[in-house]
This record gives sequence, structure tokens and C-alpha cells, in this order.
Amino acid sequence: MHIPSLKDSVSPDEWQLRCDLAACYRLVALYGWSDLVFTHISARVPGPEHHFLINPYGLMFDEITASSLVKVDAACNKLSESPFPVNPAGFVIHSAVHDARPDVQCVLHTHTRAGVAVAAQRAGVLPISQQSTFVLGAIAYHDYEGVAFRDEERPRLVADLGQANFLVLRNHGLLTTGKTIADAFLNMYLFESTCQIQVAALAGASDTSHLTQVSPAIVAGVAESMRVQTSGLGGAFVWPALLRKLARAGSDHCV
Repeated sequence: MHIPSLKDSVSPDEWQLRCDLAACYRLVALYGWSDLVFTHISARVPGPEHHFLINPYGLMFDEITASSLVKVDAACNKLSESPFPVNPAGFVIHSAVHDARPDVQCVLHTHTRAGVAVAAQRAGVLPISQQSTFVLGAIAYHDYEGVAFRDEERPRLVADLGQANFLVLRNHGLLTTGKTIADAFLNMYLFESTCQIQVAALAGASDTSHLTQVSPAIVAGVAESMRVQTSGLGGAFVWPALLRKLARAGSDHCV
């Protein structure tokens, strides 16, 4: 389906945001984290209006372009013309986080097998890899309450998230936040890698007592390690490299 370009209809800042968010969707598909047309990645549009960009419901993540992204308000009402609907049920989670965390530009949510597998494990994320130590420095958990379409779940989800950037939605999946789209993606890369490593490690051990765990003293200092090791890396180094990766794959997301 042809979707007319919005490049000349929106501000330069919004167009750049659209290109970055479309790239994020393409990368999520490229890394195998998508779930058909389900889950969302949302980004706050610059300005005081509390508007957001979100995927058109019905497009696969590797089909999404800058112009096909739909602008919505905090209640997920469409603010721009689109032949596609939006999925307000999934946006309950995103709108709750954006409303409670003005520091967050991007919210990324996945249903990967490894992520759901760890979300189903009572112990949650274990300190058994370097990747996990970065995650454990800013992690939170939210108990499963069924499909997230009820507004009454919002205050409990927000309370559980607090100021964390990594959220395990028990029996459901993973969620990351970021001050930029690049940061949210890099956080999910760390989160997903952590879960894949944990699932693989547990597959080769009869129980957790056979796993070597990182010292609690090291885990306790991980928040500072995250600040030093990852602050700015998403936007300065990792994100441009990822965009080059998409370009080599022939991606047409920024149209």
C-alpha cells in the first residue's frame, strides 16, 4: 500500500523522530523480536501537546515507514490521517509510562520467547552474565493482570516501574524505556541478550545452584557502571552503526 510522504507536512524534529522510530521497528524485526503485528514501540513527539507516534495496526514491523507511523494523543486517538487503525489496548501500557515518566521519550515492548520465558521464572533475571549486571542496576517487575487493556492497571504498573528502565512484565514480556529511541533500543538489546543467555544457561544446568552468579557487591555497583559504560553510547556510537546496518539491508524506512 502506498502511503504519501509526510516529510513536508511535519516539523524537521518530528520527521527525524519518525525516521528513528521507523528504524527502530525495522531493527526489532531484523533481530527477531517482533510478534507479527502485535506489541508497540512508542515515541513522544517534541512539544507541549503530549502527542506520540505509534505503529499502524496491521503492518508488520519490517513494513513500517516514517510516514506510516500514526500520531496519537494520550488516549490513543488518531491525530493524523491513516488508512490503518491503532491498537488502544496495547497503548494502555505505553501511555501510562509516558504520563508518569516525562524523562522517557521512547517505550519499547516485546513478547520474545526468551523474554517471556524469563518473565515466567519466579526468580526473574539472575546475575549470571555481564549483560545481566547492566539490567539488574535498573530493573522492576509487574505481575500479570491479563491482557493490558484496562485503565485500572495503569497506577499499579507505574508504581512497579518507578524510575527503572527495564521492566519484566511477568508471564507477558519485556519493556524498556529510554531518553531517546536509541537508548530504548540499546536497553532492549541488553535485556533480550540477558534473557537469551539465562535460558541457555538454565538449559545446561539441572538447577540454579549449578550456575556461577556474579558477586552481589558487583551487582550493587552496576548502576554507576551503566552510567559510565552506556551513557551516550546508544546515540553516539551504536545507533549510527545500526542505521548503516539497515542501509546495507536496503531498508526504505525513512520515506
